Amino acid sequence: MKVGGKSFVILPIIFCIGIFAVLYAALAPTMAPIVSIAGVMFSDKEADYSTEYKNIFVPVSESETVETVTNAEGEPEVKAEVVQYPNYGNQFGEILIPDCGIECPLFMGDGDIALSNGVGIYYGSFVPGYGGTTMIAGHNNTFFNGLKFAAAGQEITIRTSYGNYRYQIRETAVKEALDTTAYDLSADYDNLVLYTCYPFDEIGLTSQRFFVYADLVEGITIEKPEEGE
Repeated sequence: MKVGGKSFVILPIIFCIGIFAVLYAALAPTMAPIVSIAGVMFSDKEADYSTEYKNIFVPVSESETVETVTNAEGEPEVKAEVVQYPNYGNQFGEILIPDCGIECPLFMGDGDIALSNGVGIYYGSFVPGYGGTTMIAGHNNTFFNGLKFAAAGQEITIRTSYGNYRYQIRETAVKEALDTTAYDLSADYDNLVLYTCYPFDEIGLTSQRFFVYADLVEGITIEKPEEGE
């Protein structure tokens, strides 16, 4: 039987297209993750977290005062209504440790956006003034690299839109990353814990953490809601 010239060309093309479609349908689910990982590993573009956050920080100068109320003990407290509590990912302050060369933005939460642009409060601890533990994380090779110079007696200042808080370093320690006794989130008094990966200058997660423990020296507390509110 004589086969026409066009059929001789078209049939193999159709056959190849059919084979390709079958292979693609079978292998696409398996290859997609591999292609995605390869794109991340070999791409020369880095994730940009520099503009993906909301800044609600309005500095309060040393000479300024915020609206206060007097509690049952006759002590002043920041009026709750003037405190804009930050949402996760918001920049709401800054932290300064002159002896360590640290001055950087402070965020609520310790996700990628926060730690790429500053340091962040562990979500589960308290903001300064709320009468509990404020625990702040930062990368050891960027914003918290200067903690290598931390020592007892040095001062730490946290500035927020509702007031400034001054702490004094009590001690530093190196502990295992999974050591939950390294901090107390149930404390009923204002205190500060800073932590970062250890050793310093090492890239990536490490098995140890460097902790800085500090006590509140100066800073007004925030009005607590009445029971039942």
